[in-house]
Amino acid sequence: MNNNILSAIGNTPLIRLGRMFEDLHFQLYGKLESLNPGGSMKDRPAFKIISQGLESGKLRPGSTVVESSSGNMGIGLAQACSFYGLRFICVVDPKTTQQNVRLLKAYGASVDMITEPDPETGEYLQARINRVRHLIAVTPNSFWPNQYANIYNPTAHHQTMHEIVTALDGELDYLFCATSTCGTMRGCAEYAEMHGLRTQIYAVDAVGSVIFGGQKGKRLIPGHGAAVRPPLYRDGLVKGCIHVTDIECVVGCRRLARREAVLAGGSAGAVIAAVGQMAPAIPVGANCVVILADRGERYLDTVYSDAWVNEHFGDISHLWQEEEKELALCMPAA
Repeated sequence: MNNNILSAIGNTPLIRLGRMFEDLHFQLYGKLESLNPGGSMKDRPAFKIISQGLESGKLRPGSTVVESSSGNMGIGLAQACSFYGLRFICVVDPKTTQQNVRLLKAYGASVDMITEPDPETGEYLQARINRVRHLIAVTPNSFWPNQYANIYNPTAHHQTMHEIVTALDGELDYLFCATSTCGTMRGCAEYAEMHGLRTQIYAVDAVGSVIFGGQKGKRLIPGHGAAVRPPLYRDGLVKGCIHVTDIECVVGCRRLARREAVLAGGSAGAVIAAVGQMAPAIPVGANCVVILADRGERYLDTVYSDAWVNEHFGDISHLWQEEEKELALCMPAA
């Protein structure tokens, strides 16, 4: 029995994904982070950062937490702040979905919407951070978690990696992790390094993201990629990086739902697409894990909406016709 809602964070299940690809020659597993109580893997760093802030005295009764987020981290912080009785202001931008705004407000958070990108960089992210700094400066007894640079973000994911490795009795050959703040990637990589694991970790970044040196471009999937390299990034953390397009995310998500009955968020489609790219090079019998970061319900108006897909990518019905043909070959697998 869990003592409270925050003690239910973590220990999410690792499930076999045996139907994702035809003639799969390795073991593929998914880490279901959607089953954290706040609905995503961001519950882990949100809880870690808030609890450390309280222990250190940087957070006190009556404190106001202020953070920039387009979704999952904000919801995780809203959950933790609600439990501890802390005021929370979440700075969002017009790309934030109305569902996420409603979730934030349901936890009692105040939502501060910026309306224009930063004039120098042209990015909403920088404008959100500028707004956070202003609110911190004018709000007494305030605290900025700064998920982009706070070391307790990756530290929280040492536990994520520990859970995966334990579930596989230490036999983890490949890990595929989507990148944004780089917290999950760095935390898992640090754990592997500290414990001398043979695991090859691949970062999965968005086309249009600059984290791994790509050219900045338009991105539609929230929580995947970044317009600036986060301070948590560190060279040499991973074996390599695989870039995935937005449409590949959409196809990967829908394939995951159709073949495995797992409704997951946009970055889950990215890691599935990355495994598909890497599959020919993965040895027979290897143990591979993808981190499925959040719930698909938060993407019903985007990734899982035919109208949204048609608006941004045009008619891609031919992809689903090909998918139905392949699905018939994959369904017998357990």
